[in-house]
Amino acid sequence: MQSVPIYSTWQVDPWRLLSRVELVTALGELERKAKRSLNTRVSEIACLRLDDVRMEDARPHILIRADVSKIPRDRRIPLWWDRDTFGDIMAWKGRLLNKGARSDDLFVSSILNRTRGKRLTRQALRQRFRTACKVLGKTCLESLTIHDGRHTFVSHSLAGGRTLAEVRDAAGHANVVTTSAYLHASVAEYNATCLHG
Repeated sequence: MQSVPIYSTWQVDPWRLLSRVELVTALGELERKAKRSLNTRVSEIACLRLDDVRMEDARPHILIRADVSKIPRDRRIPLWWDRDTFGDIMAWKGRLLNKGARSDDLFVSSILNRTRGKRLTRQALRQRFRTACKVLGKTCLESLTIHDGRHTFVSHSLAGGRTLAEVRDAAGHANVVTTSAYLHASVAEYNATCLHG
């Protein structure tokens, strides 16, 4: 009988994780430039509807529907884990509702006159991520991808005390072995990985 490995055989590159300082810097730049929404996976962001953002529930979350997810089941990204993220997303949703958005409208959409309210392309979402990260410097910008935001979420969630099972479910990993790879990645509060370059 073969034993199942307890830890993942691959390692997360800590140089591709954003520190808290970098997260605050990039999110501040995004807010300063455009007051636009944030990101998880590109396809999941592009298809996110207002009613997928469940702020009124006892445990507020973003519902990632199986029809737009990489995995064939719904999953929930907890918003109660981070008060600031919750506040930003609640403010964005409120702004959309105040402008007359309906529950089945997109949570993040084009603001250009000719395509207003339409789904953003993968390219446009990636560009918004890069725009937010420009403030971190050229070296960082050359290596970061929108998927690194996902790695950052998982790493900070574990560093913040969430269990492997909680983070596995939020990330949609098949098992905790995948999630455990993030245990070895450093997300030190003041250990900026890109701002120095």
